[in-house]
Amino acid sequence: MDDKAYGIRDRKGFWRPFRRIEYPPVFVWPAEPRGILEWLFGYPGYLYPWNVFYAALAVLVWFFATPSLAEMRSFSPGWIFFIFVRNLALIFLFFGAFHLRLYIRKAQGTDFKYNAKWLDTSSPRFLFGNQTVDNMIWTLGSALPVWTAYEVLTLWLFANGYIPFVGFDQHPIYFVLLLLFIPLFRELHFYVVHRLIHWPPLYHSVHKLHHNNVNPGPWSCLAMHPIEHLLYFSGILLHWVVPSHPLHALYHIIHAGLTPAPGHTGFDRIVIGDRSSFDTESYAHYLHHRYFECNYADGTVPLDKWFGTFHDGSEEAHRAMIGRRAAKGAPADAQ
Repeated sequence: MDDKAYGIRDRKGFWRPFRRIEYPPVFVWPAEPRGILEWLFGYPGYLYPWNVFYAALAVLVWFFATPSLAEMRSFSPGWIFFIFVRNLALIFLFFGAFHLRLYIRKAQGTDFKYNAKWLDTSSPRFLFGNQTVDNMIWTLGSALPVWTAYEVLTLWLFANGYIPFVGFDQHPIYFVLLLLFIPLFRELHFYVVHRLIHWPPLYHSVHKLHHNNVNPGPWSCLAMHPIEHLLYFSGILLHWVVPSHPLHALYHIIHAGLTPAPGHTGFDRIVIGDRSSFDTESYAHYLHHRYFECNYADGTVPLDKWFGTFHDGSEEAHRAMIGRRAAKGAPADAQ
């Protein structure tokens, strides 16, 4: 599969797709019922492939890899350690699959890779000079414990009836609608947190660690400062106040833990065989890593468009971003 049919690589080695980033036809008026249905049920779309995959994974985890509520009524090392190891396995299997194919085997070379350079192995920005090692240390040493702590505490609260519980048999429509709503809530939550940590004092003390990954790879996605992890995974607190089921909370935190990986692969498409590929839907977030001051949200709700920070990959959007920088008195020499 030739990436020249999908995009172009400039003289600096940066590949960009021909297509422009677009928002789904949801928040437009007059409403477009057909477009909304195609976005909701089409491929690729809101449900397929990723959100259905994460929801199915959460169901499997709930039924086959989560202790019973009766066991989780009291804190004990056994079930807490089990959840920690299970989350460790999820991270290694999911992040590792992308990293193995794209960066160890280099199965498709630099085809569809936004930045033709490979990950740093001798940069002072990273622990031990190695980008992958640095990313894995922050992911396993901070993201994994914070993810697990939020999950353990939430499941313990459910087990003891301290937070509102709703079962599928009680309110099946509400149960399903809440599952559908979680990715949208996650985007709103992520946008608020993301704009907060781009406030200069927090950016330089917290978020800059993540932005060391100008040329991200799969393990870059959760390579964050512990304070950022506390903020990022705090979305699960929604289920402390909104009537939910433990499955909703599991879906929520698995979604938060795994969805960043495809978005940080550094590749526009993953090639499978000679003619097949799938879109990582990562270009918008790659532009954020490259330019820092655009595309703070994930791309379903047009928050960046509403607040004037949207970059669709075009020259016009790039000039507008440089203009915003100049208006703030910041350097306008973006790449």
